[in-house]
Amino acid sequence: MTSVTEATDPSTQFHALNTRVWANGRHLVRCVRVIQETWDVKTFCFNAEQSIMFFFKPGQFVTLELDIEGEQVMRSYTISSSPSVPYSFSITVKRVPGGYVSNWLHDNLKENDELAVHGPVGNFNCIDHSSEKVLLLSGGVGITPMMSMARWFFDTNADVDITFIHSARTPKDIIFGRELEHMCSRVPNLNLSIICERTEIGQAWNGYRGFLDEAKLRMVAPDFMGRRIFCCGPTPYMRAVKNLLIENGFDMDYYHEESFGATPEGASQDALEQAELAVKQAEEIKDADTFTVDFQASGMSIQVLPGETVHAAASRLGLNIPKACGVGICGTCKVMKTSGEVDIRHNGGITEEDLSEGYILSCCSTPLSDLCIDG
Repeated sequence: MTSVTEATDPSTQFHALNTRVWANGRHLVRCVRVIQETWDVKTFCFNAEQSIMFFFKPGQFVTLELDIEGEQVMRSYTISSSPSVPYSFSITVKRVPGGYVSNWLHDNLKENDELAVHGPVGNFNCIDHSSEKVLLLSGGVGITPMMSMARWFFDTNADVDITFIHSARTPKDIIFGRELEHMCSRVPNLNLSIICERTEIGQAWNGYRGFLDEAKLRMVAPDFMGRRIFCCGPTPYMRAVKNLLIENGFDMDYYHEESFGATPEGASQDALEQAELAVKQAEEIKDADTFTVDFQASGMSIQVLPGETVHAAASRLGLNIPKACGVGICGTCKVMKTSGEVDIRHNGGITEEDLSEGYILSCCSTPLSDLCIDG
């Protein structure tokens, strides 16, 4: 029989929340919500079975590990949510004509589906590059890292003067429009401007039209030369913004852009051809010109060629190290180096803490000595 004391004692009814903190690595998550943002854009929200506080730097990204028709596919997406809402995170994906992964996500990923994610990583964020005055420039679905930053500034009541300029194709293509308008209505330090390239029949639009150019930029942000600028969008958009700033003598140390994307077409074939060529050359290279890489878990080792990456060497042995971007951005191919030295030329896909612990990115690490890899 339960005593009155036991029945009313909170400690007998509730258990302390066992919460872990997100760290760069591989994590299993569940899709808990799918939101239709626009006609061709969806937001996918995730959390974990065991409570995890998804702390990250606004602007960073994750890499999804997907099984599509029996094939493992890796693809990186910026986190669109803010770490100020820490028990879940979201990505926002645009359906792209012919897009293998984006179309699969739109058509197949649903609530309660589980998948693995790698991350978070990325140097493009508003924590490492803080400022009292920022200018957020985005085009199309490039709004996702900017939205993460804007939500973070808004939720934390940050004392930051924010000008946000977003470019969309038409009014129906504006992502997060209502939320941004709500945020602007609540705080005085967020100035929002939206530019639509064109309007279609039946659409009303009273805002800016056309493309972002110097005239519009000076109207919206006359002090842009004194702001830290974050930019993300299609390559032509970012190129135009960058050229505009350079022509005006902007200090590019205060310009940051999100540059990761899908592996360029033909990159995989190029890699195969290079590997085949390397094998042919291997017999012609003296031992003195090579280093040995030992993969401890498999018990296999191989001599690497000058300039060959750890990942390429593993591939020649038939060892599979997961990889997505191939250029040191996504962090998917991280492995532990237990001994030896490498020349690592990454693009933000690994933290200084990981490097100090011995981790490397196999896709962009070239041996400078004999190596031992714990994998």
